[in-house]
Amino acid sequence: MDLQTITSPSFLKELDNKQLVQLSEDIRKFLIENLSRTGGHIGPNLGVVELTIALHKVFDSPADKFLWDVGHQSYVHKILTGRAGQFDTLRQFKGLCGFPKRNESDHDVWETGHSSTSLSAAMGMAAARDIKKEKNHVIPIIGDGALTGGMALEALNHIGHEQTNMIVILNDNEMSIAPNVGALHNVLGRLRTAGKYNKAKDDLEYLMKKIPAVGGKLASTAERVKDSLKYLLVSGVFFEELGFTYLGPIDGHNLEELEENLNYAKKVEGPVLLHVLTKKGKGFLPAEQDVIGTWHGTGPYKMETGDLVKSSNTAPSWSGLVAETVRKLARTDGRIAVITPAMPVGSKLEGFASEFPDRMFDVGIAEQHATTMAAGLATQNMKPFLAIYSTFLQRAYDQVLHDICRQNLNVFIGIDRSGLVGADGETHQGVFDIAFLRHMPNMVIMMPKDENEGQHMVKTAIAYNDGPIALRYPRGNGLGVPMDSELQVLPIGSWEVLKEGTDTVILTFGTTIPMALKAAEQLQEQGINAEVVNARFIKPMDSAMLHEIFSRNIPVVTIEEAVLQGGFGSAVMEFAQEAGYQEAVIDRLGIPDEFIEHGDVGELMDEIHLNSDEVVKRVTKHVQIQAKAGSNAL
Repeated sequence: MDLQTITSPSFLKELDNKQLVQLSEDIRKFLIENLSRTGGHIGPNLGVVELTIALHKVFDSPADKFLWDVGHQSYVHKILTGRAGQFDTLRQFKGLCGFPKRNESDHDVWETGHSSTSLSAAMGMAAARDIKKEKNHVIPIIGDGALTGGMALEALNHIGHEQTNMIVILNDNEMSIAPNVGALHNVLGRLRTAGKYNKAKDDLEYLMKKIPAVGGKLASTAERVKDSLKYLLVSGVFFEELGFTYLGPIDGHNLEELEENLNYAKKVEGPVLLHVLTKKGKGFLPAEQDVIGTWHGTGPYKMETGDLVKSSNTAPSWSGLVAETVRKLARTDGRIAVITPAMPVGSKLEGFASEFPDRMFDVGIAEQHATTMAAGLATQNMKPFLAIYSTFLQRAYDQVLHDICRQNLNVFIGIDRSGLVGADGETHQGVFDIAFLRHMPNMVIMMPKDENEGQHMVKTAIAYNDGPIALRYPRGNGLGVPMDSELQVLPIGSWEVLKEGTDTVILTFGTTIPMALKAAEQLQEQGINAEVVNARFIKPMDSAMLHEIFSRNIPVVTIEEAVLQGGFGSAVMEFAQEAGYQEAVIDRLGIPDEFIEHGDVGELMDEIHLNSDEVVKRVTKHVQIQAKAGSNAL
């Protein structure tokens, strides 16, 4: 079937099982071919082909609401709702988003990117439906990994209490980005092996009806037998105790079984949980055999062999550099322990886990728990390293503030994927952490200019014993600079001048330092001598250097790959105001007050005018204004 001719999922209702099986094969082939060129979340999508087809056949989207938890498994949904023709632009600048997007289609009713939100949103939609006395189905689809998130458990508790009509699809593939952990994962494991509880229960009820009634004693005995059977077959009966009708587990690749159970679920009053077993990466052997999450999401790959198309950059990855430096220091420092919220692979912690298994904690998709656990470790004179993506640290704001900073605990937070991350788009751009951490008392924030300085900052963080300290580092690889053999402790709050100048000062750090140096070269060609400062400590700032800079009465430009509101540039302005430099000229460049969508980072930077040309334009304007003012004064 030519998938690009699909405009609506309504055609599925006319297809028989044989045609649906063929459609499944066509979709898998389409995904494997297209994602080999663009990259994307291939594993999760290959695993939900039949499930997505069955959902769209049984229900009527968008009247019936599908909420894809996390959202990286929504590609099949996008194909069936008329977007196959856009897949050559997937996750590219101005192209098709890799997650559900409400302005893309009426069929995308909930935008996701962080896990464990679908059940709470579904409860809101179902409540609105009931208040308005409408008749439609609300169907959140949540993975076994996302179900470990505290927010998902809170929602399950509320939905079960309210007995809200809802069909929760538990897509159980035994993996999220990395192998799942936790007691709930073990509960699901027992459910997977328990077989079809509901069929056994129905058979027992049928037999009971054949026995002549002999008063209430036999009836009560029958109920006890059914209850005993339930507890025997489904260990713990976790979901039924929460108030759900539990169906399953069923084969998530058997279209007939899926359709039968979905139609049954439609008739049940109250909340239903349909437990569907799927194979992540099904239909593409490299993805099927993946046990550590490599094929959860990839860049381009060779379709014939499964070999990933590797970058020509041979410099170490930032995640690997930080993780391996922590590992190196842990060999002589028994205080060091590592915590990750389900990102051991993304944060390159496999080596640490292998060497120090008793000091490595993967807590699952539980960012709040991970953060407060780090605080608890720190109270016992340990040195916890919390490795967490910037976008996921947002979920633990209160725990950083209340549990770490308020108690001034020695927690080292490694903020991975800081700055723009590109293809994953607005839900994953790591541009808010400076603004929400900078105002927290006791917090130290730093970001290196290159990987050599990065390893020294890891050493600095481990050696720091006066409270919490955060190290920001970007996605991708370093610059390939020479690496010092001996690690050094940097003075907290110290900056360094990278290029001397007399006409203006550019203050920046991390990924925007090359931009500042390039702008300085361009300005030099115009006769403007710009100083470039590596403001590597975002908090505390180098107040001595700032006093010296402002005393020169020359324009100051700040650059940050982070939001302007409450960011580094704001801190510089606050310093100038508080220190009495009322006439100081300060211009700030950074992320504007908007969400930045997906695309190549360079294209995104040009789109928001965060580049060397804009720096040159701003500096030139201020220097010319200052020169004119000086000549008028004469």
